[in-house]
Amino acid sequence: MADTDKTSKTGVDRWNEEAVPASKSTNSRAAERSKAQSKAKSAPKKAANKGGKDSKRYATTLLILAVLCIASIIAFMPPTERITQGLDIKGGVSVILTASNKDGSAVSGEDMATATSIIQNRVNSLGASEATVQRQGTNSILVQIPGATDAAAAVETIGRTGQLEFVKMGDIGDADALAAIASGQENIELKEGTYTAFMTGDSISTTMVGQQSTAARGYVVDVTLDAEGAEKFAEVTRELAPTKGQIAIVLDGKVDSAPAVQSEIPNGQVQISGNYTLNEAKALKTVLDSGSLPVNLSYSESRVVGPTLGQDSLNQAIMAIVIGLAIVVLYLFFFYRGLGLLTFGSLAVFALIYLGILAVLSHYGMFALSLPGIAGVVLTVGMAADSSILVLERFREEIRMGRTITNASMTGVKHGIETSLDADMVTLVSAIALFLIAVGPVKGFGMTLALGVICDIITMFLFKAPALRLLARGPIQKNPGFWGVKSDLEAAGKIEPAQTVKGGVANA
Repeated sequence: MADTDKTSKTGVDRWNEEAVPASKSTNSRAAERSKAQSKAKSAPKKAANKGGKDSKRYATTLLILAVLCIASIIAFMPPTERITQGLDIKGGVSVILTASNKDGSAVSGEDMATATSIIQNRVNSLGASEATVQRQGTNSILVQIPGATDAAAAVETIGRTGQLEFVKMGDIGDADALAAIASGQENIELKEGTYTAFMTGDSISTTMVGQQSTAARGYVVDVTLDAEGAEKFAEVTRELAPTKGQIAIVLDGKVDSAPAVQSEIPNGQVQISGNYTLNEAKALKTVLDSGSLPVNLSYSESRVVGPTLGQDSLNQAIMAIVIGLAIVVLYLFFFYRGLGLLTFGSLAVFALIYLGILAVLSHYGMFALSLPGIAGVVLTVGMAADSSILVLERFREEIRMGRTITNASMTGVKHGIETSLDADMVTLVSAIALFLIAVGPVKGFGMTLALGVICDIITMFLFKAPALRLLARGPIQKNPGFWGVKSDLEAAGKIEPAQTVKGGVANA
């Protein structure tokens, strides 16, 4: 039956049945072609919109960078005043302190380590930046303080034993000293073993410099005792108050003052007065804050370093940097044409940000420029130039590989920066290791080297990348000859190379 129906149909009937799905397929293909054409028409618009957004982002980045550069200029101008100079440039005091014990025994390594740490704290309290405190041999400490001019005053502060003691007058057995104190004399030295202290400076919690409240002019150091010390002091003052007994405040074996107790002092507030000048009071505060030294220190050598040699070296280093930069800029412009100007701009941005950071760190006492530090600066300037050349070479290489100028600016800059970052990270790790492990001027070299690497990274992302990508979207495409990429376009077959003919030059 089925065969009969099939054979009974005419050829026209069968053609009509097969034509229906065919027409459906034809309509589907037509719809797909229409959709593809619509996408093709909209693609340039989307690309244009994306390119416009990218350009705005790059312009915004450069605007932020401009603000940062202006802030840096404000921070470091004038550089000679805003950037702190180290001992080898500015001059200062260099002292060698020799440690000894009262009983003549050998100084232990533990005591030397403690003494070195205390001296470092005292030097830091004086506000001296880039100061060097370094142990030498078995019983000597080298101290270098930039900017200081009085070696004796420096030693008086940093080398003072700092042993503070509170003694009841009844516990002093030195009759001559008692008579001198009664007559109003100051800085009376007590013979060792002739007195017994009821409390030491170990109980001090905080200190503060203030002015004397009496008619006499001068400064005092107000001391606050910890809980245990306050309790002990209250007990002694309660005992002495009825008889107006005196408490001698003894610093390094000398009586600074011996006030009479008028009433019990329960709050642990003690005042050390000795008609101090402001500098003397600050020095005493520094000594008390850092604690007492476990050894006696005397200076075996001291000298004041003049700044003349350092300033000459600084001027020569600056001259070398200027000449070196001029040669680099000429070289870049000769080989890279307009792209060389881009590298010059990146070096200028690098320098402005670098100087701004140094000025801010100097302001907070965290940096002082030394001759090794200048070497670190010079080295990082060369690194910044290298990273710029690396980015430009990768950009041109990708043009020669056949990419458009715009695409090459995207991928070439990305790959160039990635390669440069690898090298920068290695240098940064080395610089940080130098800063953390080294002492003295080498520490300054590590710091300037690390800061230079950081500034180079900032410059790459905030200037090199956005500036080159913006230029690639217009100026470089319009005038490839000036920007030094015409030969790269010729190598990629993007434009016809010029041919030399008899009588002149003609385009092929």
